[in-house]
Amino acid sequence: MTARSQAAPDAVFAALTHAATWPSWSPIDSADVEDGDPGGRQQVGDTRIFRTGRNVARERIVELITDRRFVYDNAGGPFRTYLGTVDLAPAPGGGTDITWSATFDPKMPLSGGFWRWYLTRFMQRMADGLAAYPTNPG
Repeated sequence: MTARSQAAPDAVFAALTHAATWPSWSPIDSADVEDGDPGGRQQVGDTRIFRTGRNVARERIVELITDRRFVYDNAGGPFRTYLGTVDLAPAPGGGTDITWSATFDPKMPLSGGFWRWYLTRFMQRMADGLAAYPTNPG
């Protein structure tokens, strides 16, 4: 999924690496960090806990490239494996192009089509919210 932010890549990257911002710009209701401060900057290896309604997701940061890439995996849930990637690139004329993608292997056989449909919609909402956040945090 793609979106364009008017903010510079460093501002977009800052929102990604501070779990406390996620409820402000995404469909996520609350965010916490295992053994850490959700308001602080997260690092590779940190596990974040996101709650949306009754659903709880545990996501571990596996790669960070400052102002360019944010990669996480999902620890548990309906997937055997899940790797999400957010790539940031300076946009022509200013701002940031955001590309949010994921690869996954669902636990339940034959559910891949449903998850592809669901995640496409969810990740687009995430990318759109992230794109709007740094320029309009209120």
